[in-house]
Amino acid sequence: MLGAATAVDFVNMAVAILTIGLGLMGWLAPRWTMDQLDMRSGPTNMAYTEVSAASGCLFVGLAGGALLLNEPLGWLVMGFAYAGAAIGRITSIFRDNAASRQSWTFFGCEAALASWLVLANI
Repeated sequence: MLGAATAVDFVNMAVAILTIGLGLMGWLAPRWTMDQLDMRSGPTNMAYTEVSAASGCLFVGLAGGALLLNEPLGWLVMGFAYAGAAIGRITSIFRDNAASRQSWTFFGCEAALASWLVLANI
């Protein structure tokens, strides 16, 4: 496989490794992740489990599955997930008056990754 790998394959794998790395941070360091995202826990510790799951292992599993399958459909699904995140973020930026440099940066990254994964693998 390595001899036949294309530039698209290498970028896909790099995106997956980045996604796994960010997911590991959400999973294994939820308090740090919440601090970076300006999130706070409420009267229960449910916020930590939500960050571990939704900002952590969900991304580890998504990217790990795409790497394991290494098929265009797997990369497309990961692209659709990033597109969903970008749509949710841009909606919140406008609906919730949540515009900030950090929000726009996250949106830009999500939109760029979604665009790459969908357009390069369709």
